[in-house]
Amino acid sequence: MSLKNYIRDIQGFPKEGILFKDITPLLINADASKNCIKILVSSLKDKKIDKVIGVESRGFLFGMLIAQELNVGFVPVRKPNKLPYKTISATYDLEYGTDTLEIHIDAIQKGDRVVIHDDVLATGGTIKAVCELVERLGGEIVQCNFIMELSFLNGREKVKEQEIFAAIKY
Repeated sequence: MSLKNYIRDIQGFPKEGILFKDITPLLINADASKNCIKILVSSLKDKKIDKVIGVESRGFLFGMLIAQELNVGFVPVRKPNKLPYKTISATYDLEYGTDTLEIHIDAIQKGDRVVIHDDVLATGGTIKAVCELVERLGGEIVQCNFIMELSFLNGREKVKEQEIFAAIKY
C-alpha cells in the first residue's frame, strides 16, 4: 500500500503559489491510517521514548496515536493563547509567513526523551521552533517524525543535528 495514494494535492491553499498536501484521504481510510501509524512507530523500534509531542494541529492526529502505541505521554504544542497553563514560546518562519508556537512549562522534564511528530516537514521552520522549545525545557530529542517530507524545500537543513524520519518523501 503506497501512502502517497492517500495524499491529495490542493493548489493555491492556504494562499496562491502553495501546493498543499492534504492528509484527509489518509484519515478517511482506516487501513491507510493504520499502515501509516505502523510505519511511523516502526521507525522508533528499540528507542527509549518518554513523550511524544504533536504539533498543532495535524500533528495531534497521529502524534496521539503514536504515543498510545508507545505507551507514553502526549504533549500538545499549540498556537499562542491556546494552552491554559504557563508556557514558553518560539517564533519561526514558515513557507507562507511567520507564526509562534507554545508549550506548557511543565510538559517536558529535564532528561525526557522526546519524539516530535508533525504531518509535514517543509521549510523546517516549525520543527526548528519545536526543537528549541524541547531543548529549553531540558528534553532530549530522539527523533523528528513526519507523515511526509517535501525534500525539495530542504527543511532538514534547519535541524541537521536531529534524526529525521518521514513515511513519505516528495
